[in-house]
Amino acid sequence: MAIDRPNLGLTVLRICIGVFFLFEGLGKVRWFGDPSILATRFADWHQAAPPGSISAWYLQRIAEPYVGIFARLVPMGEIVTGIALVIGFWTPLFAFVGFFMALNFQLAGNMIFKYAFLTSGYGLPVLGSTLALAIGGVRTRFSVR
Repeated sequence: MAIDRPNLGLTVLRICIGVFFLFEGLGKVRWFGDPSILATRFADWHQAAPPGSISAWYLQRIAEPYVGIFARLVPMGEIVTGIALVIGFWTPLFAFVGFFMALNFQLAGNMIFKYAFLTSGYGLPVLGSTLALAIGGVRTRFSVR
């Protein structure tokens, strides 16, 4: 019996990135009761963002006004995305959700336009992994169907 190597590779990627999101979300559970943790991070990012940049605009208009909502959505979204990817439930959808969350993090922190984005484990590897799964993660092995 031949092994479907591309499918097996996507399965390993799906499980690994799912574990990543699960533990990222668990590390943020305190945000549910204390949104000021995230508010402080947003304030630090906003202070460091160049005036007129996409990051400054995003933080001022979207992130900071709704910090209470994001403080609950982010950990919940990461935990649910992580579990869904580990078990292979609606992989393309949850991989896209993970991509969107990671992209928002990179934009808010003004990291996506820096060289460090290319070398950080939280940047290109996470965005590339989630996008690959959103495109090709259908019917991977050991998936809940």
